[in-house]
Amino acid sequence: MEDSRIGLPIGTALDRFIKRFQDDFPYATGELSQLLRDIALAGKVVNREVNKAGLVNLSGSIGADNVQGEDQQKLDVLANIRFIRALTKGGEACAIISEEDEHVIDLHNKGKYIIAIDPLDGSSNIDVNVSIGTIFSIYRRLSPVGSPVTSEDVLQPGINQVAAGYLLYGSSTILVYTTGKGVNGFTYEPTLGEYFLSHQDLIIPEEGRIYSINEAASLNFSDALIQYLNYCRENNHTARYIGSLVADFHRNLLKGGIYIYPGTPTYPDGKLRLMYECNALAFVVEQAGGKASTGNSRVMEIVPQEMHQRCPLFIGSKAMVAKAESLH
Repeated sequence: MEDSRIGLPIGTALDRFIKRFQDDFPYATGELSQLLRDIALAGKVVNREVNKAGLVNLSGSIGADNVQGEDQQKLDVLANIRFIRALTKGGEACAIISEEDEHVIDLHNKGKYIIAIDPLDGSSNIDVNVSIGTIFSIYRRLSPVGSPVTSEDVLQPGINQVAAGYLLYGSSTILVYTTGKGVNGFTYEPTLGEYFLSHQDLIIPEEGRIYSINEAASLNFSDALIQYLNYCRENNHTARYIGSLVADFHRNLLKGGIYIYPGTPTYPDGKLRLMYECNALAFVVEQAGGKASTGNSRVMEIVPQEMHQRCPLFIGSKAMVAKAESLH
């Protein structure tokens, strides 16, 4: 089946797809394409480790907390190593921001790009075989190539992203990404070792019927949020919450819905990280026709103050997010 907009058929290999459209970014001269290949390659390795985790004792905690104060899982550490290694060897990134590292990883090279990454989202679901994922953002550095990486290079708002996406390791492994010209998904075929175009020109339904939120925390929700959840129930919406951000987001992207992680008295800014979770998915959802908000402002316009900054998130179908905003 040929798509009239992109001119490539379902089943097109990821590498061919990237080559076909790298001319859309003349300033990149191939580096951005190589970065996407590096991320896809690391995703193949992590997919292999995830699939055999229960057989080789890779599940479970390492017995220490990460920089976020969260229990660090063995696969968190392994995925972080795999992605950093792939991006370092690729040579196109000059610095990496990772959920698992307290400080910026300065690669001290002439790369043009900053990568912000959550190597393995949904750690609490690893041991119970529930879908988990990787989230990434790509920014073009602002300082001259070859000079030291600056805080201005690292702390850029989401509107400066040149590419973003995620990998979902589930019943199948899928890579979804955007370079600002629509959203496309590629399913990994392990026997061939390749990703193939399976979800082209993704568009999220403007109105959905799914809401995804941890309702067990409702005693800490604002009155406005309680009012919105009551509105969802009164209109026969369906509650679906996996607890893996990537998995919940992906389902709602395909079917229509809203994912909410609000601020609470204990965590006024929520618990999701702006740089490598919220911005990336906000770029994807906006390119698919959806909306991403803090509840009262656009996520991608926030100017970050520090690399592990947190952010409330209302993301998904445009009409659902707009309704939630109207109550806030």
